[in-house]
Amino acid sequence: MPFAREYGGTLATRSFGGALVSRTFYARGQTGQQLLYGAYQALMRQVALGRVELLCRRDLLELVTVDGVARGAVCRHLLTGALEVHTAQAVVLATGGYSNVYFLSTNALKSNASAIWRAHRQGALFANPCFTQIHPTCIPSGDAYQSKLTLMSESLRNDGRVWLPAMAGDERPPAAIPEAERDYFLERQYPAYGNMVPRDVASRRARELCNAGHGVGPGGRSVYLDLRDAIAREGRETIEARYGNLLEMYERISGDDPITTPMRIYPAPHYTMGGLWVDYQLMSSIPGLFVLGEANFSEHGANRLGASALMQGLADGYFIAPATVTAWLAGHPTPAIAVDDPACRAALERARGRIAALLQVGGRRPVDAFHRELGALMIERCGISREASGLRAGLQELEELEHRFHSEVRVPGSAEGPNPELEKALRVADFFGLAQLMLRDALAREESCGAHFREEHQSAEGEARRDDANFSHIAAWEFRGDGAEPLRHSEPLCFTALQPSTRSYR
Repeated sequence: MPFAREYGGTLATRSFGGALVSRTFYARGQTGQQLLYGAYQALMRQVALGRVELLCRRDLLELVTVDGVARGAVCRHLLTGALEVHTAQAVVLATGGYSNVYFLSTNALKSNASAIWRAHRQGALFANPCFTQIHPTCIPSGDAYQSKLTLMSESLRNDGRVWLPAMAGDERPPAAIPEAERDYFLERQYPAYGNMVPRDVASRRARELCNAGHGVGPGGRSVYLDLRDAIAREGRETIEARYGNLLEMYERISGDDPITTPMRIYPAPHYTMGGLWVDYQLMSSIPGLFVLGEANFSEHGANRLGASALMQGLADGYFIAPATVTAWLAGHPTPAIAVDDPACRAALERARGRIAALLQVGGRRPVDAFHRELGALMIERCGISREASGLRAGLQELEELEHRFHSEVRVPGSAEGPNPELEKALRVADFFGLAQLMLRDALAREESCGAHFREEHQSAEGEARRDDANFSHIAAWEFRGDGAEPLRHSEPLCFTALQPSTRSYR
């Protein structure tokens, strides 16, 4: 991929939140997009060579296991509605994260988490579900009916200064607010790191000030990210060359030119650090089921650092997975089962039963109405900050909402042919179980750590207070059947060369 380079030809680097050193390679403001281009090109080369068969437009509905070993999957074809059984000697899930449980997120709408949730119900342990990152630099939603949010690269914080009016309720346009009446709150609170504090810190401080009445834009749910000083220092052409596609994207969405008017940004659900538990060979607790990328829990700690997608893609997809899956197959040379195997028929019946149940509800409320309620509940109870009474209330509210969903939802059409409402209903039905696990995990973790900020566990300065003596472990949850409470296992984190320490960003 075409990484940016300095004038002399060396690779250019820049900083990301939580780091004072410019250590990250980048491709203008398109690093993620260029990574995808590279991955797609590599994939399509294998398709052209006949080594990979693409089966597009499928949703995974069930995992097939035989004697506790993963042996295939049941998928629904999104155009024909047909249920298909695919069997294999091993199964690899690389299906992304679960931030769409919040309804509005930066994730693609097809990132529905059903694959890992169905695997969890078949016995795969789910680790650290409460570690969900709320990213500070997203374009705020335009109205209550928007279905997806757009992420502006965190790299903008290298040159953009984050500020709000010092006076609450100030509705003047940004150009009319003099410098003395602006609060560069991250620089004020964190003089060492300033605008480059970690994502969870920046998001929490922005939310606090917006809740206190200092927010700007519709509903006071935005802060300014201002490139004015960088343009004055380095020139407009330099800034446009560095962030050109981001600036154009922002202008198209918001209607404002970020060169002349500060951007309005606000935190939004982005990355998930929880996921299916895996060992060092990326295999889940179900033998033969391997989990790559954001679908597993292992790539990050309690918070995701900027620019780690490159590390994650290379480590999982190019280095670890091919070797470990091949090694496992060599030690388990059992042929793939037939598609009419009893295990396949059982998985098919589970999928048919869930589809039939949703189509037979006959309610009057659309799926999106319930998903929007679920998202609001999760943002309020298990979003940027959490506290015990709110988490307990959230569990009760979630139970009531799920009951109403299964008695009031309307899923028109049939299981035959394309049915996007059925797709959404299957997704939201899985989100209810996942949301419950997230709330339980957040309630059980009596500390603040990274993206998990429990309001009861903070310092006098309002910073996260970890409890390494009692919570220096992975929390992995076991599904024990509908109606039964999940079982929480813990896997200690052992440190030898270095011991955990608290970093100050002030």
